[in-house]
Amino acid sequence: MNLCDLAPVYIRAISPYQPGKPISELAREMDMDERAIIKLASNENPLGPSPLALEAMSKALNAVALYPDGSGFELKSALSQRYGVSSDQIVLGNGSNDVLELAARVFLKPGASAVYSQHAFAVYPLVTQAVGASGITVRARNYGHDLDAMLHAVMPETRMVFIANPNNPTGTLLTAHEVLRFLERVSPDVLVVLDEAYNEYLPTAVKADSIAWLERFPNLLITRTFSKAYGMAGVRVGFGLAHPDVSGLMNRVRQPFNVNSIGLAGAVAALNDEEFVKRSYALNQAGMLQITTGLRQLGIEYIPSYGNFLSFRVPGSARAVNESLLKQGVIVRPIGIYEMPEHLRVTVGLESENQKFLKSLEIALGTTRDIPEIAPSQAEMVRGESV
Repeated sequence: MNLCDLAPVYIRAISPYQPGKPISELAREMDMDERAIIKLASNENPLGPSPLALEAMSKALNAVALYPDGSGFELKSALSQRYGVSSDQIVLGNGSNDVLELAARVFLKPGASAVYSQHAFAVYPLVTQAVGASGITVRARNYGHDLDAMLHAVMPETRMVFIANPNNPTGTLLTAHEVLRFLERVSPDVLVVLDEAYNEYLPTAVKADSIAWLERFPNLLITRTFSKAYGMAGVRVGFGLAHPDVSGLMNRVRQPFNVNSIGLAGAVAALNDEEFVKRSYALNQAGMLQITTGLRQLGIEYIPSYGNFLSFRVPGSARAVNESLLKQGVIVRPIGIYEMPEHLRVTVGLESENQKFLKSLEIALGTTRDIPEIAPSQAEMVRGESV
């Protein structure tokens, strides 16, 4: 018998997560200059990290021969001060994906189940399957979470529910009232994972005070990341906030030194650079308007988004359009794995990148209509407003 045949069936059945195509890979495939390629596939911040984070990470290079602080004391202290939680409520992760996996390892096992929505983040079924638990996918409503149906789907053996807010890849948002009502109704022996990876891109008017809910709901885990608005996807830093008993169990299975010293230093500095986050938010608001205006001009249907990305529909030709965009040096994200084979997802980039995407899309669609340039006054109009 082959050694690999002895691995659990649920492990052998996993389809690995497929990340966005790297620029270097497309350059090799198409024999292109990397400088002529733009990547709008992985919801990265086009501004990069904040200057303060870059400076802190540069200084941290001098100590890379030493192991990082395994407890993450400085980052936990900064997070504790920012969010008004105690350090023992914090779990640090190698990106928020790591925190999701830690939760699954603690609360799921063969015979248990987890509930998540159709069109929700692909990592939820992956971490569920990786520990031998069963996944229960609930049909989406208007591309978003149907919390009533998800509540109904909770079985006696269910131990976790995943809620992405905003959701990736659809960008849909649940109101604070909807999420709070779900927390009040779900069984307290079910861990509710509220994935808020894109929280910093939300207008203040629609942000939920979710961290305040931790005092009421010991079965709530909130996950966030430095990979998106903070522009630090490459160094992988995320964190979870939960009741001390929940975080304590998660820290028992956390790998030692799971967050590197460069990431720890950068995250502390980034957390204090509020001006940079404001810039990232404003750029995203302006870019979202630029892209949606262009898509409307092309007659393309899209899903209104509260993240830093937008999913748009090209019936019957998503694959061909994606191939054409690649040949033009534009990388977006096919999302067929999310049961959305007619959609592509584009990340909001710099104004010039958004413009190249729109013009390339026009060529891919075989149209000749002009794509409108966004005026500075339009950009100012959307700052601080809902997308």
